Amino acid sequence: MKQGVLYGIVAYLAWGLLPVYWKLFQMMGAWEILAHRIVWSLLFVLMILACTRRLGHMLAAAPGIKLKGALLLCSLLISANWLLYIWAVNHDQVMETSLGYYMNPLISVLLGVVFLKEKMRLGQWVALLMAGAGVIYITVQYGRVPWIALSLALSFAFYGLAKKLVNLEAMIGLAWETVFVAPIALAYLLFLQTTGTETAFALEWWKIVLLMLAGVGTAMPLYWFAQATRRLPLSTLGFIQYLSPTIQLLSAVFLFGEPFTLTHLVSFSLIWGALIVFTVSSMRKKSAPVAVKSEVAIKKQA
Repeated sequence: MKQGVLYGIVAYLAWGLLPVYWKLFQMMGAWEILAHRIVWSLLFVLMILACTRRLGHMLAAAPGIKLKGALLLCSLLISANWLLYIWAVNHDQVMETSLGYYMNPLISVLLGVVFLKEKMRLGQWVALLMAGAGVIYITVQYGRVPWIALSLALSFAFYGLAKKLVNLEAMIGLAWETVFVAPIALAYLLFLQTTGTETAFALEWWKIVLLMLAGVGTAMPLYWFAQATRRLPLSTLGFIQYLSPTIQLLSAVFLFGEPFTLTHLVSFSLIWGALIVFTVSSMRKKSAPVAVKSEVAIKKQA
């Protein structure tokens, strides 16, 4: 449990601090940053798999066309999510990215109901309605739909749904996901180089080094998260996952100076309330079978 909690905290802490990391490359375009992230992620993951002698496992993990199609879908969804997130951070929309990742678990459950025919308790439906009210309130007050938050939440939720179909170990899954888009990313970087429009090598040397470490920053949190899921019940991990958007929200307000208005307070409060209701309802759902088993055991002993 202690190791699992530590892995979970480190993973979500790393994801929460990503806006600070991407802000270092604000002079670069989002597409160029994304291309570097994909290429360096693939190189780092392939190096890890080679050192652990698991390259053969990677090739054997996706034998069929159907599975490769699911991996391609994962690749496109996570690439779109990364692109939008980087763009939003470097256009001073960190608060809205935080809103998106607060909404993500609720949308994931809704997709489970729609596509996997999962059933929800009354409390979980109430939570979805509260979150919807929060989105509607901020939309009415500002006169625009929070499209960044919704797009991030939806793309990551659909990515999670596709990952259920794939069900691969974290590093192998990331390797396949980056393999599909790496040729496009590399071609784009070569195009920028030949046209003289690349900006990465105009950065200070230490920023170039940090950009090259984007692969480490992408793969290691996934590894830590995978280790946490092996050691922790999902209810515990559910609490820890809110660490990431909370850090993003605090960074937006206190580091990047984004305004936190009364409208934000009302909207976020509705969504925070929804998450509390959702988490409590989910925990009661998971604890019910345990209670039934305990009662049966007591009756047997009697």
